[in-house]
Amino acid sequence: MIGALRRGPSGLRDRLLGVVLLATVVALIATTAGFNLLLAARLEATANDLLRTQINTELAEVMVRHGGLTVPDFPREGAVIDEPVWIFAGRRAVERPRNLLPLDRDARALAGGPQRTVDVPSQSVRMLAVPVRSGGRQVGTIVAAVSMTPYARTRDLALVTSLGVAFALLVLVLVATRWVLAAGLRPVARMTGQAAEWSENDLDRRFDLGPPHDELTHLAATLDGLLGRLAAGLRHEQRFSAELSHELRTPLTRMRAQAQLALADDLPEDQRDAWAAVLRSSDEMAETLDALLAGARADARPRPGIADARHAAEVVAARFRPIAAERGVRIAVEGVNGGLRAGVDPELLERLLQPLVDNACRYATSEVTIAVRRGFGRVVYEIADDGPGVADDERERIFEPAVRGSAGTALREGTGLGLALARRLARAADGSVEALERDDGACFAVRVPAA
Repeated sequence: MIGALRRGPSGLRDRLLGVVLLATVVALIATTAGFNLLLAARLEATANDLLRTQINTELAEVMVRHGGLTVPDFPREGAVIDEPVWIFAGRRAVERPRNLLPLDRDARALAGGPQRTVDVPSQSVRMLAVPVRSGGRQVGTIVAAVSMTPYARTRDLALVTSLGVAFALLVLVLVATRWVLAAGLRPVARMTGQAAEWSENDLDRRFDLGPPHDELTHLAATLDGLLGRLAAGLRHEQRFSAELSHELRTPLTRMRAQAQLALADDLPEDQRDAWAAVLRSSDEMAETLDALLAGARADARPRPGIADARHAAEVVAARFRPIAAERGVRIAVEGVNGGLRAGVDPELLERLLQPLVDNACRYATSEVTIAVRRGFGRVVYEIADDGPGVADDERERIFEPAVRGSAGTALREGTGLGLALARRLARAADGSVEALERDDGACFAVRVPAA
């Protein structure tokens, strides 16, 4: 129980961490994508601005004479035509850069056409063609080129850098968020663990942090109230058990004595059967009362006792051997010979096994076996019989109070309280009882903590 409660804050921490990480990832994706898109658009605009600047510079230098396009005779050093610019008169190249011969064909294809921008992926170049007009007609074309390689490198470098920064930020947020959540939830986990431990061992302990003024003090006040209600309920049950023991044992003892006295006389057969039924019923009531009191006493003890696992099975088997012999049924105890101890009070363990062995003796045809073994830190009892068995759809329902299986209904055996009482006692011992699937007969498995 304590372990389950302590895992709760860890689960909450993981969920909060997941929410924060999801929000961070979405924000980083949006920011990184937006930054790279804006940078790519800015680089595109810069390249286009450079092309237009080159074109405008050339437009300011070229001249139209006698309907033709001419270029001033600049000195070679510092001349404008040393730039990546082609000047065409019609489709004839007036000037072209000598170091960009692979682009001549692409530039010539733009001569004489309208203004347009063309990318040459094979050369990683962008070209802008602008017509030169005079007197309403196109007399030439200026084509400028710019290498897109620096822009592509800048874009790729920015993408890699932004992804690295985003990953580093994600790791930083992960570490910082885990630390903050762990530090914030640590008091909650500590308080929950303490409350769980106190609820099992010391119901009088309280946090007593005063009037609630924040989340932690509200939690402490809630847990204090819960522990108070648990303590009040346990004290009420203990008081009720004591009163029940005092009030019922005396009349029950008188009833049994009167039944035994009546059976000692010479009575007609029908009256003898009636008094025998009264005696059996009083015995069943006494056993049920003892089992309930054993469970209440186990709940009241701060620490469970220790019982010899095989000895408890042998005591219960000896208790029911006379009843089984009347029905022609043999009881056998199998498994470990000794040394296996259960972390349960001996009285509670015996009271827990009694309804199951009684149930097996009622319905067995010839044999009842009680197997004792260790399994996964538990002491396991398997009470099996060769009777009619338990139907698949009844394996859970028969543990409800006043519910009998089809076999019990057909044989008119039992009151329907034994299995429910066994499960209640098993839970009081931090154990369990279940009906196992079996083809021949019934088998009930009891698991209690090992000492």
